[in-house]
Amino acid sequence: MKMTIGFSPCPNDTFIFDALVNNKIDTGGLAFDTILEDVETLNEWALTGKLDITKLSFAAFFESLDKYVLLNSGSALGKGVGPLLITKSPKINTSTANFWEIVSDSSIAIPGSHTTANLLLSFAFPDAIHKAPMIFSEIEEAVCKGEADLGVIIHENRFTYQQKGLHKALDLGEYWEEKMRLPVPLGGIAVKKTVDKLTSLKVDKLIQKSLEYAFSNYPLVTEYVKQHSQTMSEEVMRQHIDLYVNDFSLKLGDEGKQAINALYKIFQETNLPKETMQQVPMFLEEN
Repeated sequence: MKMTIGFSPCPNDTFIFDALVNNKIDTGGLAFDTILEDVETLNEWALTGKLDITKLSFAAFFESLDKYVLLNSGSALGKGVGPLLITKSPKINTSTANFWEIVSDSSIAIPGSHTTANLLLSFAFPDAIHKAPMIFSEIEEAVCKGEADLGVIIHENRFTYQQKGLHKALDLGEYWEEKMRLPVPLGGIAVKKTVDKLTSLKVDKLIQKSLEYAFSNYPLVTEYVKQHSQTMSEEVMRQHIDLYVNDFSLKLGDEGKQAINALYKIFQETNLPKETMQQVPMFLEEN
């Protein structure tokens, strides 16, 4: 049986899926057509149910609950992993008078409307409406050139923005952790609801097995990871993996599911009229 699978070229995703898609583990008769794309492209595809299995931001997952169910393996959650709100001015930070009003009135570059980063921005700044969606890798430059007053950065840009003379205005993940006392849910792996449950469970276990294989060989950075991260040094690749791949990636567990449910409630409050808000099944049942 062949299935389509999509994830980003970022080191955390290629690290997780390398063994699965490159035949380093026994896939039990399953084969995969692999597509690597920017996460916002994957988010937009998820809204139409394009792929059988896909990485996607949790915000996009909440928008596509009619099409997908979340697997227990492969997710990105954690502490100290959230997106950063950055600025060219060192004077804009939480100690600045009227900081929250300044940010809310500013133009902000975001890595896509359907990203968790955008949802976390709305959680911290519900009145911020001057948003400019763009590819995540272009945000630093947009802020440097003054094309946006601030930017929300994700992925490896967490490790590079200071080198470009930019400054942190607020750690949006830290803000979430302080308010919610839960890890930050960023993105997960979902499978189409049209896939039968036994196959979905098999895929879930294979992703876990693929990650266990990667962990068993770490800190080795494989050629597969390197070829999709050519602009990064191996040090930054490892920083990326260390930050975004952890025990929650192996299995969500109760704490991980609690964090996702909490974010879903924020999503509903931000996007839906109160009369339509409801709790719906999101997770693949393991029994």
